[in-house]
Amino acid sequence: MKRDARPTPSGRAEAYERFCQQVLRAHLRPGQFISQRELVTLLDMPLGAVREMIPRLEAASLLRTVPKRGLHIAPVTLRLIRDAFQVRSMIERDAIVHFMRIVSHEELDALEHSHHAMLDRARSARPDPALDADTQALDWGLHDRMVDAMGNEILSEIYRVNSLHVRLIALDASQIAAQRVLPAMQEHLQFIAALRRRDEDGAIAALMHHIGSSRQRVVDASFHRLATVKATSPA
Repeated sequence: MKRDARPTPSGRAEAYERFCQQVLRAHLRPGQFISQRELVTLLDMPLGAVREMIPRLEAASLLRTVPKRGLHIAPVTLRLIRDAFQVRSMIERDAIVHFMRIVSHEELDALEHSHHAMLDRARSARPDPALDADTQALDWGLHDRMVDAMGNEILSEIYRVNSLHVRLIALDASQIAAQRVLPAMQEHLQFIAALRRRDEDGAIAALMHHIGSSRQRVVDASFHRLATVKATSPA
């Protein structure tokens, strides 16, 4: 592959998608510095495509260019947590109302089955290295499904970008991984049950409780991480 090849619109889009996948796979961490050359290697894309992707990432506040230091992946701050979860709440409130009107009982049956299966895995005493990744895929898959069901490409794109911020926040608070499976799946089942009843107020309330609980889990974990860093730092 010629890494200095002239970027094409499809090349820039592919570079962006590969960047997103690296975030989701935790190969890019919040607060990390990385050079353009390192990013070219990580994404396996031409330098031109990576350079033209960077303004899009900067516009989304996913990274910023720091002179003489490289590209700075967005660090996690309390303001970022507040803003990201506020955007998530605003979009998903409308999404679940629309989803309730179009989702079939068969799809809800499948969702319930997959969530109960994940709970069974979480409660098992057997080692399950893939549990957290599979839980996240199921968790975010349902939220993405509800948002995409609105058929609004602009909202879906805004939601996808904001989801990357939320993923960065979760990576920064990675110690919550083992603690989030049970509550996340149980909270999902609560609003799935409301969807089955076609209970709009109940579905919204259960979803807002789930998002609020997720926000609090990462806030608590972030404070715990900061306290641990301070306690172990030399005086």
